[in-house]
Amino acid sequence: MISWQGAARGAVRGTVTGPAVTYGVMAVCCAVFVLSPVSGLNPVYGTGDTLLAAQSAYFERWGVIPAELLSTSPGTLDPLLTPLTALFVHGSWLHLLGNMLFLYVFGAMAEERMGRREFALFYVGCGYLALLAYAAANADSEQTLVGGSGAISGVLGAFLFLFPKARVTSLFPFLFFLPLRFPAWIVLIFWFVLQWLAAQGAGSGPGVAYLAHLVGFGAGFVYAWGRFRHATRVKAPAAATEGESQP
Repeated sequence: MISWQGAARGAVRGTVTGPAVTYGVMAVCCAVFVLSPVSGLNPVYGTGDTLLAAQSAYFERWGVIPAELLSTSPGTLDPLLTPLTALFVHGSWLHLLGNMLFLYVFGAMAEERMGRREFALFYVGCGYLALLAYAAANADSEQTLVGGSGAISGVLGAFLFLFPKARVTSLFPFLFFLPLRFPAWIVLIFWFVLQWLAAQGAGSGPGVAYLAHLVGFGAGFVYAWGRFRHATRVKAPAAATEGESQP
């Protein structure tokens, strides 16, 4: 598992209040999930078939449906807002916790480097672009798409450019889950390759939107390159961020 304490120690020093946007997004996502019918904790949605119906309606209302997003009639803006709302909606506890853990680990350093306002716009922009690209590639799909994975992948892409030498402690299944430390560029490029390979066999049906991950990652890297390529690189502190191979 990822060490949260290690992530906190690895954040870039120099600000007073820390990564407020990262923490804010995490808080909103967690609050939305707990109050939603998906968590199973809100009694207002009932149980059994009633709960399942509420969950289905919830995803359709706040998630991205590619066929509807790309067939928006002139003057109709509602479907165009779903890539924004979908960033804060998650499909399961595992989906939520996995995304939030990666946002916490990698988002703190990226936000400290960019600043709050820029990071907030960057996060939303990468997420919107990732979901829009997935919808365009699966224009006939009626499956709902939710989650902040595209935006968080953008954070990973930016992290790769900004902090390539930061030491990342990872757990790899094929290495018997031994905690090994590697430079961030090795871990993140390995993650990108895994997403690419998985995307080759992924369809438009239910499952992980690997294409959104790839687009978000690419957008994040390109943005960081364009924005910071002439800036002085920030050297990673001795106590570095820790992460794992999969978000």
